[in-house]
Amino acid sequence: MLPIDAILPALKRALGQTNTALLQAPPGAGKTTRVPLALLDAPWRQEGRILMLEPRRLAARSAARFMAKQLNEKAGQTVGYRTRLDTRVSSATRIEVVTEGILTRLIQADPMLEDYAVVIFDEFHERSLQADLGLALVRESQQALREDLRLLVMSATLETAPIARVLGDVPVITSEGRAFPVEVLYRPLARNTRVVDQVAAVIQEALVDQTGSVLVFLPGAGEIRRVEQQLRGQLAGNVLIAPLYGNLKSEQQDQAISPPPEGQRKVVLATAIAETSLTIEGVRVVIDSGQQRRAVFDPNSGMTRLVTGRVSRASAEQRKGRAGRVEPGICYRLWNESEQFGLAEYTPPEILEADLAPLVLELAQWGAREAASVAWIDEPPQAHWQQAVALLQWLDMLAADGAITDHGKAARELGIHPRLAHMVLRGRELGLEVPAAELAALLGERDLLGPGAGADMHERIRVLHGERRDRSLDPARLKAVRQAAKRLCGSVSPGGPTMPTETDVGRLLAQAYPDRIARRRPGPAPRYQLSNGKGAVLREEDPLARNDWLVAAELDGKAREATIYLAAPVNIADLEQDLASHIREIEEAQWDDARGTVVARRVRKLGELVLQEKPLKQVDPVLVQQGLINAIRKKGLECLPWTNDSRQWCARVRLLAETFPDDDWPDTSDAALLTSLEQWLGPFMAGMRRWSDLSRMDLLTALNNVLDYPKQQQLLALAPVALTIPTGQRVRLDYIPENGPVLAAKLQALFGWTETPRVADGQVPVVIHLLSPAQRPLAVTADLASFWQNVYPEVRKDMRGRYPKHPWPDDPVTAEAQQGTKKRPVR
Repeated sequence: MLPIDAILPALKRALGQTNTALLQAPPGAGKTTRVPLALLDAPWRQEGRILMLEPRRLAARSAARFMAKQLNEKAGQTVGYRTRLDTRVSSATRIEVVTEGILTRLIQADPMLEDYAVVIFDEFHERSLQADLGLALVRESQQALREDLRLLVMSATLETAPIARVLGDVPVITSEGRAFPVEVLYRPLARNTRVVDQVAAVIQEALVDQTGSVLVFLPGAGEIRRVEQQLRGQLAGNVLIAPLYGNLKSEQQDQAISPPPEGQRKVVLATAIAETSLTIEGVRVVIDSGQQRRAVFDPNSGMTRLVTGRVSRASAEQRKGRAGRVEPGICYRLWNESEQFGLAEYTPPEILEADLAPLVLELAQWGAREAASVAWIDEPPQAHWQQAVALLQWLDMLAADGAITDHGKAARELGIHPRLAHMVLRGRELGLEVPAAELAALLGERDLLGPGAGADMHERIRVLHGERRDRSLDPARLKAVRQAAKRLCGSVSPGGPTMPTETDVGRLLAQAYPDRIARRRPGPAPRYQLSNGKGAVLREEDPLARNDWLVAAELDGKAREATIYLAAPVNIADLEQDLASHIREIEEAQWDDARGTVVARRVRKLGELVLQEKPLKQVDPVLVQQGLINAIRKKGLECLPWTNDSRQWCARVRLLAETFPDDDWPDTSDAALLTSLEQWLGPFMAGMRRWSDLSRMDLLTALNNVLDYPKQQQLLALAPVALTIPTGQRVRLDYIPENGPVLAAKLQALFGWTETPRVADGQVPVVIHLLSPAQRPLAVTADLASFWQNVYPEVRKDMRGRYPKHPWPDDPVTAEAQQGTKKRPVR
């Protein structure tokens, strides 16, 4: 019996009465393998199939095989599975376990999903991009076309409130959870200790102190290899080390999750691939490094980078649950118990951090041109969405109004990333169909050769053609890539006798990655400028480093200077020919630091790369002005002639924007002002031709001109420049400090002022800096009444001996404010 068995009758009743339900079942409950089998005899199923989505290929394959074994069958009979590269289904199949992207293909081909009675989203708490998209599409199909289609969302750690916003008021069935308790032990890293060293030490501790096999969570394959290397020769002869990550051969993955031979123990070194859906036989000890690696997309560069960070509390609980599947377990955590409460509650949903180009193309095919037209649990970020639309329009897959084009439909049919699909389709037009398909198949998978093999994509083509052999190659993965290439080739067979040239490869990659065409910068190091304006670097020992022009297919996405991992040389003549429609010829002006002036020229550009240039003899003054603006952007706002008044103006407006977010106050941050130089500074630069001309710029007038007259008056009223204090003097406010605005005045000048002044229509108190007669700070308060009553007596006691000529009355509230020393009595 598993915990999930107790709630299966309630789940079946719920799905008999309504078409949607949520199932919350912690790790170890048995939901993945018990629920689909339990629904086989549901009356509403009739002849319809059960479709269950898994986040990973290994999980899909493992779950299907386990369920088939329960029925004394092989996968492909009653229970089958489908992944992108491996399928085991037949006409007898009634339960299909699929990876999440398969669902999107199925529902686009048949929006009614007529062959299926229920769609099950397993491990939905992982919130993958494909799962969020799949749920949105199935829900829309269910509401518009198939009221009888059942939908079941299953999760270990489910935030029901956000899902309820999309699914409505649906029944939530909760399982009691894991069968056995798990004790948690904390083993935080000592100062200057590497994670891999601490992991290796705790593994040896656990093998001595505990029984059973050990599952270790590490952020990536690199850390797994380093820990494995440290443990070699250090463990007892009956302990097996089994790595487990996505890039492994399928036999090695299966070996890692299978039980160890009789009398032996196993140490499984795994990434987050083992966090959900898998039961690894014999494991009763978990060691959690507390780290995870996520892919985070940067819409500014169009590149994805891998970020290593702390796990969430939900992930930590998932990992802990792996230890209590079959008996009481132990979980070692490599952080302090106090740190546990500082972890984020959940890992951010992938839709908030991912490259959205595939999703936007799928939705365009579905008929949705705006993100808001779909019911999301979390709506995708607008910047990511706009970047995806811009890329797809550049690739001719979306029209100007966002509708999918014929080229976009053809690309989507290929079932690969839009960049790669565009390359395959253009490759057919260029007479390079086979190498385009081979490149797409290679880039659609993890790198066959790994980072130590250099960046040259042509070498990977040689592997496919059998011209390069490597013992470390996984024959199954090589076969799968060849099959994927064959599918993309159509009628033409890949891997034939004709090898494409290096420049053929670069020519094709330029179609997929026009924003990553790279030109070598001057100097000895292999540093490059990309056509998207970013910088990139190649390892110096890489053979490709001798090339002046490259196309980068894979980079690490670092903001300052990305490292190129996969690339190919490209011929400038091919770029001129193949990307002619995207090469612009414009007049521009740039600041030349060496000459100290603006240089105007006519240039031919591919993105931000200059292909050809020549100086302009007669220069439009508007062009010179733009050159000066470009120089300001390069140097930064601090190069402008700022005064205290102009800085205060920005701070005043910023305060009102924060206090009244709905009142349309402009953004006056440095980043926003740099972005909008043309709008607020440009009109005041007429006639300026030299850098020295900027020194006479009146920035305050330029800034204030951003506001219309009523808004200027509102600024003066809500964020006044100065306030009148009890002596009758006007004292300027300082809005720049983080806890501003600040009014600084001598303590004696504020006698009688009992109420703290406020700005922003009474919303923001002024912070009072009370000064000594020597203008040194005595106290800071945002509550004057409390200061006079509670703090002033102590200040008076300390100060009246030091400044006897100044008044220190017993009652400052009724005393007369004065700026100088005590007034002499009148005779």
